[in-house]
Order: sequence, then structure tokens, then C-alpha cells
Amino acid sequence: MSETIEGGCRCGQVRFAASKPPLITMACHCRGCQQMTSSAFSLSAAIPADAFAVTRGEPVIGGLHGAARHYMCPHCMSWLFTRPDGVDFFVNVRSVLFDRADWSDPFVETWTSEGLPWASTPAVHSFERLPPDDAWAGLIGEFATRTGG
Repeated sequence: MSETIEGGCRCGQVRFAASKPPLITMACHCRGCQQMTSSAFSLSAAIPADAFAVTRGEPVIGGLHGAARHYMCPHCMSWLFTRPDGVDFFVNVRSVLFDRADWSDPFVETWTSEGLPWASTPAVHSFERLPPDDAWAGLIGEFATRTGG
């Protein structure tokens, strides 16, 4: 990818940019994501941390204020991105907030065990919970091969 992709919250007070493609795209069906989005699942793109920057505004922490820090716009309260504790190599950005929908298709879906029975995605891989730790490298590699990343 030679260009930076930008995005932001609904009201526009917070803007961000990604200068590298995602490591992987995901849909999460867990109950927490259902509650955070008021929807059946959340969509995200795992952007390499060194390629992600907030370019305008100051996001605030929302959600449960726990092990996964969920950043939101302080004005419209859009859920922008998540920085999980202990994970410093990517930022999990809500992919539908990018100005272009390039990274909205989920490659992996997680927590289908908590999913609503009618909710489905076009994800290539589906997991009742999270993929096993030793599966991530293969999933990321397959995603890169499929997307030319």
C-alpha cells in the first residue's frame, strides 16, 4: 500500500490514519461487542501500531475501562479503536470508520458461540471463541496472501 487511508468518528472531531494495510480483518460476535455497537457484531482491522496515528482530536477511554482500552470520540462517543493490554504491535480499528470501505470485509469471525443466531458474515474462518494462539501467524499470513499485503 503506497497511500495513507484516513478515517474518523461520526461527528468528525477525531480523525486517524493508517499508512500500512491491516494484518487481518475481523468480526467479533461477543456479547461485549454487541453491547458496545448496539449491533450483532463489531468489525475491525488490526493495523500495525507503527502505522496508526490519531491526526485530530483527543480520544477518551470508554467501555469497561479494563484490560482492553476502548477509545471513543469525546463528543459523539463513536467507538474508534481498541488497544488490548499487553499487545503493542497492532491497534484494532473499527474498520467501518475508515473513509473507504476497503478493509470492512471480515477475514476471521470470533466468538460465534455468543453470536445472534441470524447474524452471519462472509468471513473465511470462524471460531466459537478466539483462534488458538498458535493459529494467528498462519491466519495473518493467509490474509496477506489473499489481499496482496
